[in-house]
Amino acid sequence: MTRRAPPSRSPSANPAPRRAAGSSYRAGRHRDRRPRPAPPAAGGTAAAPAEREAPPGRGETGSPSTGRGGDGTDAWLLLVGEQGVGRLAAEARGRLSLLNEAGVRVGTTLDMRHTAAELAEIAVPRFADLAVVELVENVVSGGEPPPGPPGADTTLRRAALRAGTPVDGTGALPDPGPVRYPAGTPQARCLHTGRPVADSVPAAAATAPAVAAAHPVALLGEGVHAYVAAPLCAGGRVLGLAGFYRRGEDRPYEEDDLTLAGELAARAAIGVDNARRFSREHDASLTLQRSLLPHTLPRITAADLASRYLPADGCTGASAEVGGDWFDAILLPGTRVALVVGDVAGHGLQAAATMGRLRTAVRTLAALDLPPEEVLAHLDELVGRPSGDPAEEPDPATATTCLYAVYDPVARRCTAARAGHPPPAVAPPGGGARLLDLPAGPPLGLGGLQPYESTTVDLAPGSLLALYTDGLLKEGLGYGDTEASTGRLLSALDGPATARDPEQVCDRVTETVLPGGPRDDVALLVARVRALPADRVAAWELPADPSVVADARALARRKLTEWGLAHMEFATGLVVSELVTNAVRYGGGGPVSLRLLRDETLICEVSDHSNSSPRIRRAAATEEGGRGLFLVARFARRWGARFMPQGKTVWAEQVPHTDRRSPEADGHALLAIFDDLV
Repeated sequence: MTRRAPPSRSPSANPAPRRAAGSSYRAGRHRDRRPRPAPPAAGGTAAAPAEREAPPGRGETGSPSTGRGGDGTDAWLLLVGEQGVGRLAAEARGRLSLLNEAGVRVGTTLDMRHTAAELAEIAVPRFADLAVVELVENVVSGGEPPPGPPGADTTLRRAALRAGTPVDGTGALPDPGPVRYPAGTPQARCLHTGRPVADSVPAAAATAPAVAAAHPVALLGEGVHAYVAAPLCAGGRVLGLAGFYRRGEDRPYEEDDLTLAGELAARAAIGVDNARRFSREHDASLTLQRSLLPHTLPRITAADLASRYLPADGCTGASAEVGGDWFDAILLPGTRVALVVGDVAGHGLQAAATMGRLRTAVRTLAALDLPPEEVLAHLDELVGRPSGDPAEEPDPATATTCLYAVYDPVARRCTAARAGHPPPAVAPPGGGARLLDLPAGPPLGLGGLQPYESTTVDLAPGSLLALYTDGLLKEGLGYGDTEASTGRLLSALDGPATARDPEQVCDRVTETVLPGGPRDDVALLVARVRALPADRVAAWELPADPSVVADARALARRKLTEWGLAHMEFATGLVVSELVTNAVRYGGGGPVSLRLLRDETLICEVSDHSNSSPRIRRAAATEEGGRGLFLVARFARRWGARFMPQGKTVWAEQVPHTDRRSPEADGHALLAIFDDLV
């Protein structure tokens, strides 16, 4: 029996391979089972290669599934296997590209509105035709967001709005002000659940004012538009929401789009929360800084004073934090004034608190009437002193710079010392501003390198003395060449003679040296020095003999009569007697100096050659001495002693009384002091 050969089957007759339902093929990973083209016949042409199918796009607005464009995805993929796999792959690739770009571009600054604008810019037009970002009102002001899901009474404010191709060509709408979303709206559901919510918005809704403010669909034209709301959540709290719109209904938001919207909003929420925390700390630092600085400068005879404190609010980033710059003007005995400017390293609350601690220490040391170099030495010891706890961090005041200057209107001299601080500038009345040549001591806390030294210069009445921090001279954020800024500073101080008012000088300096605003905190203190008139100063030199006490009282009495202060003769005579007696007895020999200064107060000064410190005490009833300084303290408003290179000066300050009490009344008051001792 003859066997029949099986019938030949042409390739086209082979049935297509079967796949189970729901199976998927990866593009480029599986063999193409379609018929291969036959080789070209002799003398014939090659068969056309198999065409590559481009995935269907999402329209001209450029969603994550579009071809190569702003997101850098391929314009086509080889479609093999289940129909639509290429489209899904392109969309997934576009979403990943958008998320990656959002991680780089969103949250680049510590500004909430700028972060919201970055989110809107990256979403339009690749993900939406219109994007609106709104923040909880309390968050905009830097406060804590309300705990739990926001209620229907939660107020939001628009932080950013961006439209791709608005129908009116402007892409802008007026700020609707505070917005509240009633229950049932997609925004309210999004805020309450903390999850993205998709919905559709008809253009006719724009006719209602309340709805138009909530949905700015007027920028998209007529029709029904797709909408998705995504919450801005950080730390388990809702900071606001982002709304994304697509024009028309042909491209509705799918489940993957909701996930993408949530991811974009979450990344923006981190930047908004960081900006909120920075804003709150910055405001707290600025409030603390301003509360620790002098609210008003004292009105004194020695100088006319003016000041400026300029925080670096115009900068972005960490450099915009409030620093530890400070200034102060401290009244000293003898109509003198101490001018102080300092700069604490670092920024924020820590720097502001350290500044307050150092300013208090400076005022305490100034009350001891120490020379400038000794004040800085004590500050350096205070900052660099070890606490004894090995686990404690270094003092944040380390590397603080400070400039301390004392001006005496009687001697018309200024004595200054600096600890790593820029030198002060001086502008005489006739011009020729210059920097004082002061020895540059080390910053505070680095003691032991070298001792602090002071320099004394004579200042003509009307001279300008400017003390400042290094932020005034910085060209940028670094410590570059400050020669140009120093030249502008000296030029601003050399203004016309008619514009030497300290307030005008401060304005001129800031406008000339900082035309674009400060790059770092700036503290500026300007003093136009004056001299105490010679007819308000009386000085005598007396021999160290007990008999001169009566002469000293007589000299003081005549001068008070000349000044029209005869009603103060009894109290002043008592003060002069006690101070001169102590100087003669315990002054170490040599002549004794007596000086009276008439200012808003009457100041009596007695100088000797002893360095012993006078101490007040209450003598017992049987003691013959020990009551001199006690009497001085009772008849003077305040008293003290300051030390000089050779000797000391004991001073007492009295306030002229308007009631002009009689000597008898003062005598009775004197006897009443010791009634309890009898």
